[in-house]
Amino acid sequence: MIIGHIGARKGSKGVPGKNFRDMVGKPLIDWSLDLLVHSDRIDIIIVSTDDERIYEHALTKGAFDIGLRPDELSTDSASKWNVWQHSAAKAEEAFGPITAFVDLDCTSPLRLPEDIDNALDLYFDQKPDMVMSVCDARKNPYFNLVEPDETGALHVSKPLSGNVVARQHAPVVYEHAASTYVVRPDYLKTATFLYDGRVIPYVMPPERCIDIDAEFDFKMVEMLMKEQQK
Repeated sequence: MIIGHIGARKGSKGVPGKNFRDMVGKPLIDWSLDLLVHSDRIDIIIVSTDDERIYEHALTKGAFDIGLRPDELSTDSASKWNVWQHSAAKAEEAFGPITAFVDLDCTSPLRLPEDIDNALDLYFDQKPDMVMSVCDARKNPYFNLVEPDETGALHVSKPLSGNVVARQHAPVVYEHAASTYVVRPDYLKTATFLYDGRVIPYVMPPERCIDIDAEFDFKMVEMLMKEQQK
């Protein structure tokens, strides 16, 4: 049994109310929720939220009724990992053992249905603890990311002997794209941190990995969504 999960906390300092804000004709969350609803590989859908409006909306879409998110998981400092653990426990309590836990971040709505299938295929083929979406990093700590030393002078963050003079010669570095995750249920129960086990990358195009953290991001995603709808 495969669980499809979305976390949608009510509070957001950068973009207030963003998870239910209109994005090209429907609430932002629906760009992720509808992918789970229409996927023939997702057996149960769970939406974890402290927002009654979002919760009731999710139930009308067929999400499993687990109740509103507990207060301790609804703060700015609440861990995504602990939210996942809570939701997975509720699912197993109701339906028995699960084979995979798929989480879609509703603030990254540009993923395609094939991203869910590709991430699941990678998970079942490679059998890692977790598959995590990434994209090629725009900046590389071996080449063009710099940091100051104690005198304030800048140096490459991760210098290599001989220096790296061209980006294509630098080691591969990915950006963690908060879009699509597939987690092994036993790992979710025992680990305390995202990277405790064997986490492997599912590489997505950067244009599908934009995460909405600010009004600028919202406007940029909205523009891209409108382009896709033409």
